[in-house]
Amino acid sequence: MSLFVLGINHQTAPVSLRERVAFSADTVPAALDALRALPQVSEVALLSTCNRTELYAVADDDGQALADWLATHPDEVGDLHAYLYRHRDADAVRHLFRVATGLDSLVLGEPQILGQVKDAWASARHAGSLGNQLDRLFQHAFTTAKRARTDTRIGANPVSVASAAVRLAQESFARLEDSTVLLIGAGETIELAARHLVQARAKRLLVANRTLAHAQELATRHGGVALPLSELDKHLGEADVVISATASRDPILRKANVAAALATRRHRPMLLLDLAVPRDIGADVAELKDVFLYTVDDLERAIEDNRRSRREAATEAEAIVEMQVARFTETIAASTRTAPLKRLRAHGESAKADVLARAQQQLAAGQDPQEVLNFLAHTLTNRLLHAPTVALREAALTGNIELARAAEKLFPENDEPGAGKNEQREG
Repeated sequence: MSLFVLGINHQTAPVSLRERVAFSADTVPAALDALRALPQVSEVALLSTCNRTELYAVADDDGQALADWLATHPDEVGDLHAYLYRHRDADAVRHLFRVATGLDSLVLGEPQILGQVKDAWASARHAGSLGNQLDRLFQHAFTTAKRARTDTRIGANPVSVASAAVRLAQESFARLEDSTVLLIGAGETIELAARHLVQARAKRLLVANRTLAHAQELATRHGGVALPLSELDKHLGEADVVISATASRDPILRKANVAAALATRRHRPMLLLDLAVPRDIGADVAELKDVFLYTVDDLERAIEDNRRSRREAATEAEAIVEMQVARFTETIAASTRTAPLKRLRAHGESAKADVLARAQQQLAAGQDPQEVLNFLAHTLTNRLLHAPTVALREAALTGNIELARAAEKLFPENDEPGAGKNEQREG
């Protein structure tokens, strides 16, 4: 079995492809069950964000079964293989550590990704698809990310996709101090956007969400007005800026909706920022005059300045990642070498417990203690020596010299019981 990671992200695939293999939180458990059922897969975790969908797995093939599965879930994506990256063993460890640290993010060092990695780990644990090796890997990733953020400035002045969107709005035609901003959704991205909008002194905030109670909670915290998603069309025309980030698999805003809103605004321009994957706003909305539509991919240019300012810190963080990769791989190698010893001790402890319990039962039944002691010694000896005796007899018949020599090292002649009892001690 080997450790694999394969997936797509903002560097390898456009949003139009990423949205087709994005998993919402409520679909992850079923996906993990299906992945765990693959005969080649022993352990698996699924990380799906607006910028990436990745599978982390312990599997016994080259990862092809995982790639084929991802190419058909949630939708059929025939050309997905051309966009996939694959990493194995130490390279897979390095990739996860870089992801958790924010070194592989659209916004270099962005803080949200660590929480998303932790959510992926928690979902896998809850689904029972996380075994010992992946669990240790994710735990070490958390430690690495914490170390990088503590020892470098990779997380200084953190910039999220939400803050980049608000900055783009500030630099556009819409003066936030004079603008009504409509937020669609009530998750972490919209929460962050609301905070930045309040700091930027946006004139008015509207918050629309499918669950009105969640919209009301967010609106109350930031001085906005909550709307049910069913009333979106009624208020869309009031918005100078729209920022949307939901988990919907289908567009929330379509061309006809926005066209109607523009008519009520007498074609005053609208700025639409779609931060969701899959996209919340239909791509054809961009065809409308007086509409300026941006997706998460468009924010790449808006946050390039942030990436440059963090590159020095990123170099230091990369060094920490490399050190932690070496430490983790050494730990795994050491545990592999000691695995036979652990199995041997577990076998001995199991045999001891079983034979001792039977001896205690015999004593309780009134059998002669000497007979019980003889039974315990004879049975335990047979239990412990049966497997190595069979193996050594087979080695003698087949000419397995290596096993015979190993046995000689384990049981040298001068270690026989009673050997040397009459020898004089030195000194």
